[in-house]
This record gives sequence, C-alpha cells and structure tokens, in this order.
Amino acid sequence: MRITGKMRRDGGSASMFPSCCSKAAESAGKRSSVAKLLLGVFVVYMLHSAWMLYSFLNTKPCDGGRGELCITSYLAARPRLQLSVFTCLVPDNSPLSLALTVDPFDPYSTFERRVNISLPDETRVNGSLYAVVYVHKVGVSPLEDRREVHYAAHLTTHVTPPHAEGPEKPQQKRRSESPVSHWRPHLSVTMMSEDFSFSKAGLPSDVRRYIRASQEGRQMMYLPLLLVNELSVRVRDLMEIRSSTAQLPLTLSYEGISLRRFRFWIHLHDIVYSLRQFGFTEENIDEIKETLMGSNLYLLVLTAIITALQLICEFLALKNDISFWRKKKSSAGVSRKLVLWRCLGTLLIFLRLLEETSLLVLLPVGLGACVEVWKVFKVFRVRFSRKFHTNKLDEEERKTLEYDAQASRFLSCLVYPLCISGAVFSLGYLRQKNYYSWLINTLVTGVYLFGFLSMVLQLFINHKLKSVSHLQGSVLMYRGVNTLISDLCFCASSFGSSLPFSSSHQLSCFRDELFFFFYLYQRRLYAPVLKRREAVAKKAKTQ
Repeated sequence: MRITGKMRRDGGSASMFPSCCSKAAESAGKRSSVAKLLLGVFVVYMLHSAWMLYSFLNTKPCDGGRGELCITSYLAARPRLQLSVFTCLVPDNSPLSLALTVDPFDPYSTFERRVNISLPDETRVNGSLYAVVYVHKVGVSPLEDRREVHYAAHLTTHVTPPHAEGPEKPQQKRRSESPVSHWRPHLSVTMMSEDFSFSKAGLPSDVRRYIRASQEGRQMMYLPLLLVNELSVRVRDLMEIRSSTAQLPLTLSYEGISLRRFRFWIHLHDIVYSLRQFGFTEENIDEIKETLMGSNLYLLVLTAIITALQLICEFLALKNDISFWRKKKSSAGVSRKLVLWRCLGTLLIFLRLLEETSLLVLLPVGLGACVEVWKVFKVFRVRFSRKFHTNKLDEEERKTLEYDAQASRFLSCLVYPLCISGAVFSLGYLRQKNYYSWLINTLVTGVYLFGFLSMVLQLFINHKLKSVSHLQGSVLMYRGVNTLISDLCFCASSFGSSLPFSSSHQLSCFRDELFFFFYLYQRRLYAPVLKRREAVAKKAKTQ
C-alpha cells in the first residue's frame, strides 16, 4: 500500500506539473539536436574536403571526343624560352631592374642560382622590394612578348624583430616593437611542365586563376603556369635590412612540376592565406609550413584524416562531459581534489603551451580549461548571489571526502619532496630564460607529475566504494582514443615527421590513456558487486 501511495503521489505530482517535465524534455532534445547538427556539419565538411582532394588528384584530361574543345599546352611545341628576374619597388608601377637571366631556359629541368641584389634607398629605410619573374621567348624583351608569363613575389616582409637580452632603453624598446623590413633570401620558382590538355568546359576553378589562353587559328593553347612557392619562406631565415645594407644575397631555385603538384601548392597557399586572416602569427604558420613541406602528399592526407578523427573525439568528449556534469546533482564518488588539481593543472599547461606550441593545440586546451573551471564550481557547489555560500554535503559525499583526504595524505608525502627537489635542481643546473619561465616550467612539471599520481585518488575512491558508476565511461573512452591517436602520431614524428608536438603535452595525454585502462579494469572487477546491489535494491522495493 505504501508503494502504491507513493506511486500515486509521484504520478500526481507529474500530472500536476506537465509543463515543467515537457520543458525539460524539450531543452534536452534541443541540446541533443544542436550537437547532432554540428557533428553533421563537420562530417559534411570533411566529405567535401575529401572530394576536393580526390578531384585535384585525379584531373580528367581532354580527349577531344563529342566535339569537346581542348586547351593544349604551349610547352608542347618546345619553344625556346628564357627566364628573367627583375626587381622593383611596386609591381606594374615602377621601373624594373634586371637581377638574373637564365638563357637557355629548360622548363623540365631543376637548377639553383645565387646572385647579389642591390637595394634601393627606399628599401633601406624600412621599405619594400618585389621580384618579378618572367618566362618569355629567347631574344625578345618580356615587355614586347605577347606570350610572356610573369609572377610578382615579395622579396621583403615586415616583422617585429626578436627582443635582445639585457635591459633596453625606452627608445630601443619602441623601435623593437614596430615592424621592421626583413629580407627573404630564398626565391623558389615552380612551373607546371606536364603536357596536359584541359577541357574548356571542365577547367578546374583553382587553375582558372592562373591560366592565360592564346588563340592561334582553331587551336587554343594555354601559356605556362608559373608560381612562386612562398611556403619555403621561414621566419628564422629572414635577414633584417638596415640603412647601411647595400647588397643582400638571393638564392633562386627552379623546379618543373606536374599538374597534381601545381594544384596541391595552390591549395596550400590558400590555406596559409586563410590562417593569416584568422589571426595566426608567422611563427604558428611556420610550424604548419614545416608540416606541409616536410611530408609527402600521402602522409599529409593521413595527417588530415587523423586530425579529423581527433577533432571528432575531442568534440564528443567535451559534449558528453558538459552534459554529464550539468545533470550531476551529487559529487559522491568523485575526488574533489582531483577536479581542483585538474583545473589548476590545465590552466598552467595552457600558460606553458603559450610559449612552445601553436594555436592548433592552444584552442582545444583553452576550451578544456574553461570547462574544468566550471567543474570546480559544480563539485564544490559554489554559487554566487548577494552572498557567497556553498551547499552542505550529504552522507555519501562526506564519505567520499573522507576517502579523498585519506589518499591525499599518503600522496603528499611523495609529491611534495619530488616537486621541491626538481625545482631546486632546475634552478641550479638547467638554463632558464628568466625567473618567470622557471616558475611556469616548475609548476607545469609538478602538474604533470601530480597528473600521474593523482589518478590514485580517484582509483582509491573507486576501490573503497566498489563502484565506477559515478564516472562517465563515454568521456573516458573518447579521451582515451584521442590520446592514443596522439601518442601514435608522436611516435611517428620521432621517426622523421615534422609534426609539431610538445613532449610535455604528450606526457599529459598519456595520463588519460592509463586512467582509461584502469577504469576498464575496475569496471569489470566491480560489475558483479553492482549487479548484487541492484538485485538487493530490487528486492527491497518489491517487499
């Protein structure tokens, strides 16, 4: 009778407030639909990228069938060509100064030339200088050849010089903070030398920007596709231009490439341009250039697939983690100190990664740090109103807090001596930039060390409660898979890949893998205990 009465009361309360229940269900459904929509958009974007990659890897040539109009290559007639490099202050609007001539020029060859470039007075006073590369007929001026092709590229770039060590005067500090003209010592010229016939109706959009067609009777031909590869430019190779600098060396390299590689370079240039528009610094872009230039095409495709998998796992883990903690009303079974240390550790890791890695790693780490801060407020039940107060703990939470304090006492005897001795050793025997860098490095090292040892806190609580039901397996699974992929990539990078990885960040990722495997072991170990508890609870309800 009591159970029936209780059921009636619960049913009556649910029927009395149907709008509240429906609103909660509707909000949960909306959140789920938004997450599915974002995931669907990401999957569609990746499929579109894969299709674009396939399209420029397999460009269909024109066979002239069914009245199809073909555009043949100008190089198929083997004309005698000459390559000339000029310098100017402004392309198409200033006098040209001849810097280098290659005669005869073989489009199918590979060569390298070195020349000294005289700098105009305007360039020495923080000005600019351009190189204009012409490919034209032998013995004909490029300005008079109607079938010439040219490409203008920067020989200078304005960047902020690195800060010198030691105290600086205010005047020098203001000067160092303003961008200064720097010299690019390398000019990499490429040209599509493959004899390929395009269909006029199916001309690829990326090639259309560079193509110049010439009509000769009924035959239509396209002039050589010229491109200056700016992906070879690195910030570390730049040379500062001073007012006393009269000449600077320039290394010109040339390579004839296929249509596949030509389209590939075009897409990579577009990617670098987009990154600059999104606010990436030149140092961050240099790391991406190292990845793009230091790997072959198939490895880059594999890297893109791996990155997509990691982004999906990171998104799903973050989504499920937020959803789990939003619904969680009790902190029973969760180590409060572990959540607090994970929050502080993530913030310190974020500060440390600011000095040594790119925005590709910083963005997810920064978002994760915000979520960890939110978890601290949820676990400690901190609420801000007119008065700052925290909620009281129930019996299960007090028991969890007791086990947490018991494990922390044993853990502190091991962690504190290791951290203090490591800090003293790094200050006395390792080279540091400054005291701030030493402090951040020491704190982050302590965080990574405690990251491994702090797993003992949660595992000890799981052991005492004989349960892992208070943890979310899906989040641990996604993070475990994500970090496993990251570790495999890190192992591959140590065998010659140029992917930018932080070793300390990889060490912290390895912690998630260990915790996931321990979680699987405890879940299997305590599964019979959980079934017995559920059976006992079921019997108690039926009696």
